[in-house]
Amino acid sequence: MDDVEQIDVEVVWATRARQVLLGIRLPAGATALEAVRQSGILERCPDIDAGHLELGIFGVPVAHDETLSAGDRVEIYRPLEQDPREARRQLAALGLTIGTRRR
Repeated sequence: MDDVEQIDVEVVWATRARQVLLGIRLPAGATALEAVRQSGILERCPDIDAGHLELGIFGVPVAHDETLSAGDRVEIYRPLEQDPREARRQLAALGLTIGTRRR
């Protein structure tokens, strides 16, 4: 029997159309990038740009070598579709703000 301590973590990828959440068990001391690779999410979701991974844990950006703790949720972030400042400028030009609807 293996005496290496194991931790349970989740790896998450979300788009507007779907969310993928995979629970995995890793050796204690595993990193965020190791969790992504070992989860199989890169193969399952070919739309993830594996060459430019931006990762976070519970909404906080982290480096690929961030050591995980039991219960962590490793999030893979998508690139922004539009700069939020530019989106606000465009809405302001229309007399709108984020969260308002055009009538």
